[in-house]
Amino acid sequence: MANDLLQLSGLSKSFGGLKAVQNVSLAVPEGSLTALIGPNGAGKTTLFALMSGFVRPDTGTVRFAGQDITGQAPHLNARLGMTRTFQIVQPFAAQTVRENIAVGAHLKEPNRRAALALASEVAARVGLAPQLDKPAADLTVASRKRLELARALATRPRLLLLDEVLAGLNPQEIAEMIPVVRGIADGGVTVLMIEHVMQAVMNLAEHVWVLAQGQLIAQGNPAQVTSDERVIEAYLGHGTAARLRAAAPQEAA
Repeated sequence: MANDLLQLSGLSKSFGGLKAVQNVSLAVPEGSLTALIGPNGAGKTTLFALMSGFVRPDTGTVRFAGQDITGQAPHLNARLGMTRTFQIVQPFAAQTVRENIAVGAHLKEPNRRAALALASEVAARVGLAPQLDKPAADLTVASRKRLELARALATRPRLLLLDEVLAGLNPQEIAEMIPVVRGIADGGVTVLMIEHVMQAVMNLAEHVWVLAQGQLIAQGNPAQVTSDERVIEAYLGHGTAARLRAAAPQEAA
């Protein structure tokens, strides 16, 4: 469709005998906040890598803003406006928060002063303004997650791929991060997030895709997918869903 910013068609990728991603097709509308969920080992991060150019698919195509970018290098995709974060946050430890964010800004802003100014602006958006001059090595896990988000935002993306930005955070930190992510989407950035924290998915996502063993098994709004029997089985294992249904109180006729 004309308003789809990202379109995946028939994407597949195998590593040896492992079919990591199998014939996945989906479309992310511009201006949306959507999520990709699934159990560990489902192929979610591999799918992100295929989207963003870190891995080339065996078959299928990736289109971004109407352009075929299948297998195109990540830095070229970032220049087009597709930026991703990573589960394992690795800031430049010896540099300050401001300097780390400026690294992202330099993708499209060659002027050092302008890049540092943009870094300050982005830091305010993610709640890092009071820590701008602190060395990245001194940040807590929660602040490092915000820094990873800020570096990605500083590239001025049209599409932001968030890979488990809430992983490793405690409940209070998660609750504080949810409005930050929502604010990014409200600011006009299209967001697709991989997430295990269902509280966040239920709070944030308009549409959810569910991946299991490399295949899409369900999609819909959060309430629809979390009540889907195939999704419950994928997370809980064969038979558990049936036992839960049998144990549940029956509705009155």
